[in-house]
Amino acid sequence: MKQKLIYALECMKKYNAGIMYQECFGFKPEEEYDVLVIAPGWKPTRIIRDPAYKVTELAQHSYFSGYLVEKDGLKVAWVQTASGACNVLDHAIICADMKFRKCVFVGAVGGLTDKHEIGDLCTPEVCISGVYTNHYLDDNLSDFHPYEKIYPDIQYTQKIVEMAKNSGYVIKTAKVFCTDSISLEYMHLNEIKSTGAELIEMETGTFYTLADLFDVPSIALLAVSDNSATGVPLLGRGEDIAQRYINTRSNIIPDMIFQIAKG
Repeated sequence: MKQKLIYALECMKKYNAGIMYQECFGFKPEEEYDVLVIAPGWKPTRIIRDPAYKVTELAQHSYFSGYLVEKDGLKVAWVQTASGACNVLDHAIICADMKFRKCVFVGAVGGLTDKHEIGDLCTPEVCISGVYTNHYLDDNLSDFHPYEKIYPDIQYTQKIVEMAKNSGYVIKTAKVFCTDSISLEYMHLNEIKSTGAELIEMETGTFYTLADLFDVPSIALLAVSDNSATGVPLLGRGEDIAQRYINTRSNIIPDMIFQIAKG
């Protein structure tokens, strides 16, 4: 954990009591987890259907919850948050004091070009930030730079891409735009595409900004759910098309999480 994150936690603890991650998510202070999963919207009780995974609900709140997911002796702490960068930041930073070896973000992503089909598994090569949230991790809130580029650890990304390839999966790397609004992004698609972005979602830029402070190997795994360039909508898509996305979300991504845990 880097010094800036230590300071952020000190500021939080000054005004809050108890062990925050235990209070919010039910995770045990004495437990070391192989992976911390950050998942906007995705509850493992809903998406994981393979009985080989043991899913235990630890805490349930109105818009966030905590789970323990186990398989082959490995333990994954699963944090389900509401969507949006602010929710990911607030709930992920609470877990910074936990013992975990790796961190994986999982979520849906929309396509902005015809290069990406529904159900494709992707990960950012760069995040183009159209959100303000991650600037709360800056020294000054005024240090704001529109369309700031946030880069993951490229070597670690390539390691996971190769790991997936060896298991018969394809992970596409792409430029990802991070938006504050799903509904209103459509008003600004031309401007968003002019940044060079190929995919669009809400949280990965903030995730990678925070993951750098966690100082553990971290990666985002994204399933393409819709594509404005090819006319496949987020709402109202056909069942056959939806199943491609569901397969990636429910089968491939959980498998990759536990492969990362093993690795």
